[in-house]
Amino acid sequence: MKAVFEQISGAGFSSIAYRRHILPRFNARFHYHPEVELTLIERSNGKRYVGGHVAHFEPGDLVLLGSNLPHCWLNAEEGEPIPGAAQSIVIQFRTEIFGETFWSLPEMNLIEQLLKKAQAGLIITGKTHGETAKKMQAGMDLSGFPLLLHVMDILYGIATSDEVEVIDPFFSSLTFSNSETERFQLIYAYLIDNFRDNITLEDIAQVANLSPTAFCRYFKKIARKTFVDTLTEFRLKHACHLLSSSERAIADICFDSGFGNLSYFNKEFKKALGTTPLAYRRMFG
Repeated sequence: MKAVFEQISGAGFSSIAYRRHILPRFNARFHYHPEVELTLIERSNGKRYVGGHVAHFEPGDLVLLGSNLPHCWLNAEEGEPIPGAAQSIVIQFRTEIFGETFWSLPEMNLIEQLLKKAQAGLIITGKTHGETAKKMQAGMDLSGFPLLLHVMDILYGIATSDEVEVIDPFFSSLTFSNSETERFQLIYAYLIDNFRDNITLEDIAQVANLSPTAFCRYFKKIARKTFVDTLTEFRLKHACHLLSSSERAIADICFDSGFGNLSYFNKEFKKALGTTPLAYRRMFG
């Protein structure tokens, strides 16, 4: 799954796209776009991919993403799709539509700084989360100038809060050429699609169009960890989700997550989480 460019436009004459998506499941491809994006997940759960970071998401997940930051929210493909099971509110706009003069205004300084931080992806938490979610839900019927003011008010509320957490600071700290950006997207999109399979170093190096040795150096530079560590992290995140949300046998979860044998799975799980898969499951009743 290659990270794909997504063309976005507002409704009618609006420069801001403000939509509620109601779907059977979230399965959009790993993608990027020049628009800043604020997403509130109202229903569904699964895994959220931002830059090189993967995490579990649940209803209430609220994230601000900077321009051209690759991302997607994915549900498990298990079971039949249920109409309306996945629901979100998404606000998207391009910063350049307002012009450089607009962002140089002293009144816009806090929001401008917020959008720079959002290049690493931001999770909104605490009281700010509740206030922002209510505002997003209340603004669905707005249009024109009131909509513009409403979106700026939402951003200002986040900008003046310390209840935000950075998602992937390493990704935003790197300066990519166009070819390097494309290579990064290819690698992570391939991982998202295939982490449960037996991915060899030769396989992933071929995706990146590098030799295995060159790939290992390149990957550690952009991820700050080895490819094997990243692949294991993807698999453990998947296993944790299954352990906490299903009653499937641990051995079944082990193999479904891409681990070759149960003893290796138990060893890696305990090393990363400090507990066994069985004890982790018991924490969720």
